Amino acid sequence: MRDNSALSSADFSMKRLWLVFAQTVTVLVAVFFVVATLQPQWLGRRSLPSVVPVFEAPSSAADPGTVSLRAAAKTASPPVVSINTSKAPANNPHSVDPWFRFFFGDQANSQPQTGLGSGVIVSPAGYVLTNNHVVEEADEIQVSLNDGRQAAAKVIGTDPETDLAVLKIELTDLPVITLGNSDALQVGDPVLAIGNPFGVGQTVTSGIVSALGRTQLGINTFENFIQTDAAINPGNSGGALVDVQGHLMGINTAIYSRSGGSMGIGFAIPTSTARSVMEAIVKEGKVTRGWIGVEPQDLTPELAESFGVGRRSGVIITGVLQNGPAAQAGIRPGDVITAVKGQEVKNVPQLLAAVAALPPGEKARLDVLRREASMQIEVTPGRRNIAQQTINRR
Repeated sequence: MRDNSALSSADFSMKRLWLVFAQTVTVLVAVFFVVATLQPQWLGRRSLPSVVPVFEAPSSAADPGTVSLRAAAKTASPPVVSINTSKAPANNPHSVDPWFRFFFGDQANSQPQTGLGSGVIVSPAGYVLTNNHVVEEADEIQVSLNDGRQAAAKVIGTDPETDLAVLKIELTDLPVITLGNSDALQVGDPVLAIGNPFGVGQTVTSGIVSALGRTQLGINTFENFIQTDAAINPGNSGGALVDVQGHLMGINTAIYSRSGGSMGIGFAIPTSTARSVMEAIVKEGKVTRGWIGVEPQDLTPELAESFGVGRRSGVIITGVLQNGPAAQAGIRPGDVITAVKGQEVKNVPQLLAAVAALPPGEKARLDVLRREASMQIEVTPGRRNIAQQTINRR
């Protein structure tokens, strides 16, 4: 007779051993799969080739030290300052009328208007470069340095046509930025924008040069903007755009935005322009530009056909000021100016810039195409005045 109790105990032991074995094998297989997938070198195996052939960067390229812009930020940040402006409220002439005060309240004690922007210290003598619209019509200007010092600033001069202004502060041991060669910039070069956006404190943003020579944006009279995707927001105006060495490449001026914040399209005035304007303001208190009294337009096929010009690119003169420098020199509506003092001009911004650079009172040669005839005309430019002039059109 069989002992059923002994048989049941043996079966139970076998099932238990089998369960332990199965669980152990399952765990080992899972561990093997994970190791083989993530760390195949531990098993002495090589990774399987990728389905799609790719080029992988060497591991050294992932070193954050090779791509860090900390040195540029450290170099360029101290000379960038915050600018706070205030303007006294305009007194309403009716504020003394009791009936006016009854209906509209006492407006005599309204708060002064305040503004916020940035600037860049460009000289140990205390000269600060910023935007004209930052300090325009301000009664008081306060400059705050990154090291905590503050000083009242005096306006040395402004140039509304390029939206630049030069201030001066009376402090010693000032950090000064190094002016770079903005003409050497190329699309794709990394840049940093430094300023005080929204008054939160000095902020550094990074991006690249998105485009060069942006014109006809309707921002300034003379435009030659550097376009960048480095974040520029309200309060950044007048701040620095620097390269990877921390050298000043431009003065941040404007943004394209539908919301009021950065949308990745910002504009800066090149250092080459800012430097010439600054030197003129410091030397003479203003910027003197040449002027010849013409109304130019980019030459289109329609205009070329209308004026009987064979050329299909350039700057055509559609109007000439009576008794102006151009009229006295013999320039007529329909003439196409191709060069100014040997400098080729292909569009209106280039012509404006070339003429503005001419010293008033000194003769300059213009290369002109009149219908099919090429000629050279000497013109004596006058002094440019912001006030509009009356132009005679064809």
